[in-house]
Amino acid sequence: MFLRSFSMALLVALSGPVVADNDDSPLNADRGQARPVIVIANSAADPALVKLQAALKEPANQAAFKERNMVLYTVVNTLGKREGKDLDPQSTMALIRALKLGASAQAKVILLGKDGEKKLEHSGPVEPQQLFSTVDQLPASQKELSKPVDPNQPAPAPLDD
Repeated sequence: MFLRSFSMALLVALSGPVVADNDDSPLNADRGQARPVIVIANSAADPALVKLQAALKEPANQAAFKERNMVLYTVVNTLGKREGKDLDPQSTMALIRALKLGASAQAKVILLGKDGEKKLEHSGPVEPQQLFSTVDQLPASQKELSKPVDPNQPAPAPLDD
């Protein structure tokens, strides 16, 4: 009897994190809708975090950020935020697990495409223009930025980035 209970408990314990990875990550809600930019830092005073947040407050950068359907996630220690609003601890941990990152002394800046795949991973400070140019080089973004198509021709199938 004990062995059966122990086996069941072990099975539940081992499968729990796998299920949590797929269901709890706030990145799942953004898939197909937005391009998450995630900054993971050890301190709120980290230069990479401070510099990027300050740059994104400038009106031109703010407009470019929104135009490209980007959302900003920040994780400082274990406190996560999406667009300045706090995430609960489970969502923050699910976000970190979903990114599958190793330990790092420097801040990490990660850009995900609408398909949920990493498009850029950078250690240390990053300029908003680097993020914007990475998005602009994605296949679907190039089509979004190109001139309008002839209305008499059928529209091409959209590409996922």
